[in-house]
Amino acid sequence: MYKNKTKRVLDLILAILLVPFIAFASLVIMFLIIAEDNGPVFYKGKRLGEKGTIFKMYKFRSMKVNAPDLRNDDGSTFNSKDDPRLTKTGSFLRKTSLDELPQIINVLLGHMSFVGPRPDLPEHITYYEDNEIKKLEVKPGITGYNQAFYRNSIEWKERLKNDVYYSENVSLSFDFKILIFTLINVLNKKGIYKDV
Repeated sequence: MYKNKTKRVLDLILAILLVPFIAFASLVIMFLIIAEDNGPVFYKGKRLGEKGTIFKMYKFRSMKVNAPDLRNDDGSTFNSKDDPRLTKTGSFLRKTSLDELPQIINVLLGHMSFVGPRPDLPEHITYYEDNEIKKLEVKPGITGYNQAFYRNSIEWKERLKNDVYYSENVSLSFDFKILIFTLINVLNKKGIYKDV
């Protein structure tokens, strides 16, 4: 079945092909992060994975060192174009989604797929209602249904509904469509924040 072995093989092939290009881009990004505030390059945070397992997700650090953890009323991570916690480099990385590049490590390790529901914080599992936990039936992705069409412009509960829909309709053609529309959305800088 596609969403198991075939999807994993395609993830590995794509990851291996992209490693040289991502490595070069990462060197430039690492230099910019260090040059701005000399802080850590990576952000490593615990996330919910397939079947509720917890893994460490990698991102390029986009916030100032020791920035406070701010949440929305629904428990989701606060995200705004005027977020004072962002560094100048971090703001650019967020707008272009380049902060997600290190997650290719998670793909290679088998924690994530290129396409799937974006992983929630471990404590978010207590907020799931009805069939929302079905999003955990597939591996989380670097991009997904929400990122392809909405990015961060919709509420968390609506994103959960879309994640469940994806988990119930995984296919190669669906994944390809998501990848194409993600690229279009990122290039057009749409839906970066709820208020944009």
